[in-house]
Amino acid sequence: MRILPFDTVLVARFRALALAALKRPAGPFDALPDPLVVVDPFRQRLGFLKDGRLRAMFTISTAANGLGCKEGSYCTPSGWHLILARIGESAEPGTVFHSRVPTGEVWGGDSRDEDLILTRVLTLEGLERCVNQGPGQDSRDRYIYLHGTNQEHLLGQPVSHGCIRLSNFDVTELFDLVREGDALVVADRDLPDGLGLGRLHFAGVAGSGMSALAQFVAMKGGQVSGSDRAFDRNQQGDARLKLDALGVKVCPQDGSGLKGDCAALIVSTAVEDTVPDVAAARALGVPVLHRSELLAHFTATHRTVAVTGTSGKSTTTAMIFEMLRGTGRDPSVITGGDLCVLQTEGLIGNAWAGASDLLLIEADESDGSVVRYHPAVGVVLNLQKDHKDEDVVAGMFREFVHNINESLVLGEAENLSEFRAGAAIFGFGEGARVRAVQVDAGPTSSRFSVEGLPFELSVPGLHNVENALAAIAACRALGVPMGELVAPLLNFKGVGRRFQLLGEKKGVTVVDDFGHNPSKIAASLRTAHLRAGRVLAVYQPHGFGPLRFLRTELVETFAAELDPGDRLWMLEAFYAGGTTTRDISSADLVVDLLAKGCPATFAHNRAALVEDLVREACPGDLVLIMGARDPSLTELGREILTRLGS
Repeated sequence: MRILPFDTVLVARFRALALAALKRPAGPFDALPDPLVVVDPFRQRLGFLKDGRLRAMFTISTAANGLGCKEGSYCTPSGWHLILARIGESAEPGTVFHSRVPTGEVWGGDSRDEDLILTRVLTLEGLERCVNQGPGQDSRDRYIYLHGTNQEHLLGQPVSHGCIRLSNFDVTELFDLVREGDALVVADRDLPDGLGLGRLHFAGVAGSGMSALAQFVAMKGGQVSGSDRAFDRNQQGDARLKLDALGVKVCPQDGSGLKGDCAALIVSTAVEDTVPDVAAARALGVPVLHRSELLAHFTATHRTVAVTGTSGKSTTTAMIFEMLRGTGRDPSVITGGDLCVLQTEGLIGNAWAGASDLLLIEADESDGSVVRYHPAVGVVLNLQKDHKDEDVVAGMFREFVHNINESLVLGEAENLSEFRAGAAIFGFGEGARVRAVQVDAGPTSSRFSVEGLPFELSVPGLHNVENALAAIAACRALGVPMGELVAPLLNFKGVGRRFQLLGEKKGVTVVDDFGHNPSKIAASLRTAHLRAGRVLAVYQPHGFGPLRFLRTELVETFAAELDPGDRLWMLEAFYAGGTTTRDISSADLVVDLLAKGCPATFAHNRAALVEDLVREACPGDLVLIMGARDPSLTELGREILTRLGS
């Protein structure tokens, strides 16, 4: 298992171990003290917690004889203690101590069998009467210390004679963090959940990224709870049922889920500080972690493929998943799109916990979290203006590329050229290492060849051919022979709301699509024109901020991609609640589009929109519903389909 040098998510584990220790019969505390030192003998780690954060973490050695408090046992005493004395504050690193007094000798790094007490000493006083306090079992009388050691090469293993050893550098850092009287607990029972993190509570658990993480934790045997205002409004009932089936306990979003044994609150960028769960976490001292911190934890503990870019992340991630799964490699996946193949298995579709060490994730640039991940294989698909300006995203990609441990898979676009050195480039040009030739992009599927191997893809659009090339290159970077990928790609089932066919009635096709930024909208409209003579497009901006930021580019895209006979209806921007500024309207874009001669209409409400579409649609037309974040858009598409058939 690979663990980053400092993994902030482990605050949940240290807190959960300490919460369990509050139940010790002789324990002196009713609530967790702050600050707090937690000794984890099961993973040979020590954590320093303060103000709801993991401020420092160190590798340690506890006793070779295990845990115990009896005098002469040579065991590390369990339970609650106080830091009694800080000894050696100004001592030179390597200073040798005997009976808590410096001997005048400084260890010079020579190899010795003798266990030396070096650099700094933190003595302990037991707080549990008849356990680690009192005759025959007193931690102070047993001379139990935290100290530097000359056996640094053995840290991470239980090899001490009872004391808690640290490296000489680490014991100095810990010494500077703690004060006499600070609490310390040595955990005596490991956590029972499969991940060893305690109960994680997700605020906004119905969201695509959050639900994926919550499901993955549950599938791995972790303890999960969550809340969402959509559930409080009796919305997204199907998602709630599927979370329930995996053991995710859904609570009202009123802060109640933070009580008791909650080890950490997980939030996304969309969760504001005014949400009751966040307020409750602050009041109770529960650590608040961004979802990307948890995803970074899983990225570091697996051989991970991280897919980033401003378009195509979900589809490319899904293709890699299905190809690896189809070749018997059983990967895990945490993604933002719902994989149709997983939906057929009764799941939401955006998460799966496989048996191998392979993990596939989306690395999101929209909130900057892409820089947190250190994957084995990184995939950079493209770079366009979306949530941020291109130069800002390029800076994030530089850091992401720097963090990759094995291989970079890169799109061929010119604005990615700075990353080409050593990368496996995919695309259609002569400079691509994974290059598609003989491309036939049809209305329902595509065919192409790579290095003489014929591939067929059951989803339409040239952009999906490009996504497939990225997926092929990523699988090859993992060592999968290209010939093994032909059949799984042919069987690719697609991703929900990625040009997803809802049905056809009276010659009119209805498609549900995630297109929300200019490049995705352009790709979806081009794909729709391959299939239909006329496109009746419906677009709902996925927020007032994105609408404001992309106004000019959205107008230019629709004006360029809509044919003269097409129609466009624009719904008001999606609003999920919160404090966002609503100082722009979709109606403003309609005015811009009409000025360019584009056939656009502002849809004041969905009922009127459905009536307009049903009146307008003719055999051979394609109704294209586009937008992100709002799960009810799929229901709108189904309603249109039903009305067309009535």
